[in-house]
Amino acid sequence: MKIVEGEDALVVLITVASREEAERIARRLVEDRLAACVNIVPQVRSLFIWQGKFSQEDELLLVVKSRRARFRELAIAVKQLHSYSVPEIIALPILVGSSDYLRWVAEST
Repeated sequence: MKIVEGEDALVVLITVASREEAERIARRLVEDRLAACVNIVPQVRSLFIWQGKFSQEDELLLVVKSRRARFRELAIAVKQLHSYSVPEIIALPILVGSSDYLRWVAEST
């Protein structure tokens, strides 16, 4: 297996309130080729301060594989579909990975 630098590849993390919202956003991102793949991770417990009050919510986490070149469009699509006024949409670079997988991400997006 060949390992290469990620260059343009990203993992984007997005929390959502429900399974339906997770599937709606994930489907749109993949169908519009803004993401190669979206994993839906259930049962995430989030603790945070919102509007000056301590909050805790049960959420789901979307783990999105995409590219830096698609991030702006991806973030715009998520904002349009998301129920939160300020959704979490953060990107982490993929520093290294399987060359076959990273090539697939690039071809899929």
